[in-house]
Amino acid sequence: MAIPVIDFSKLDGEERATTLAQIANGCEEWGFFQLVNHGIPEELLERVKKVSDECFKNEREEKFKKSTLVKSLNEDQKLENVDWEDVFTLLDDNEWPSKTPGFKETMAEYRAELKKLAERVMEVMDENLGLPKGYMKKAFNGGEGDNAFFGTKVSHYPPCPQPELVTGLRAHTDAGGVILLFQDDKVGGLQILKDGEWIDVQPLPNSIVINTGDQIEVLSNGLYKSVWHRVLATPTGNRRSIASFYNPSLKATIAPAPELVDKANQGVDQTYPKFLFGDYMSVYAEQKFLPKEPRFQAVRAM
Repeated sequence: MAIPVIDFSKLDGEERATTLAQIANGCEEWGFFQLVNHGIPEELLERVKKVSDECFKNEREEKFKKSTLVKSLNEDQKLENVDWEDVFTLLDDNEWPSKTPGFKETMAEYRAELKKLAERVMEVMDENLGLPKGYMKKAFNGGEGDNAFFGTKVSHYPPCPQPELVTGLRAHTDAGGVILLFQDDKVGGLQILKDGEWIDVQPLPNSIVINTGDQIEVLSNGLYKSVWHRVLATPTGNRRSIASFYNPSLKATIAPAPELVDKANQGVDQTYPKFLFGDYMSVYAEQKFLPKEPRFQAVRAM
């Protein structure tokens, strides 16, 4: 079983209806799908791989090797509450690695492209859900304007001498909106939970893996679910993983779209609360690796 692979360029042609249906299926049945022909230049993606790997090698690797995490693994005990991951986040207004030539320029260009792609994907979700065009974007931005959060997490999962003792990244669902992952071409490890089974997300060169976060689940009133996923540590290969998150602004109010609540005779009740995304993030920070339903209950009570 493999997660759906969808040719995004076909949205603009005769196969539009089929492509919309494939994306609807990806959102409803999987919560994860891969996009090919997504419009991001291959040449840019090749540069992103190069500068990310060089940045890890020049600016991160030695620090990782000397970390408490690596020392703890040598004690032959199963490690709980940690991830075998080197990670940093790129925002518009934080400090970026500065010693790798071309890193800043390349990643700024990449982030601009990914943000546009995220907004296109959300428009497709609007259309599939029967919502007005731009509904999700507006909800995430807290109205008109550009207030949504857009962050990019650059991770490497170095070879792990004892992968049975630690997870690359513990199982969780994502708190936010639309997540766009540019994963390693060769080194696997990402898995999603589907019908009680862990399934590999197959590496596919230069594809972008899309997954839906908890806020899409709320906005869609549960028609689209956020899905549990994890990364396994592996004994060989240094897995590169670049995940960009298009999330609501902390001040945005999130609730099921009125169009999707109790449509005449369909009997869909509003099962999700209405809340400020900032409040949800406070709960998520404490409960990221725990079941998600209590998070919705906790935020309902706030």
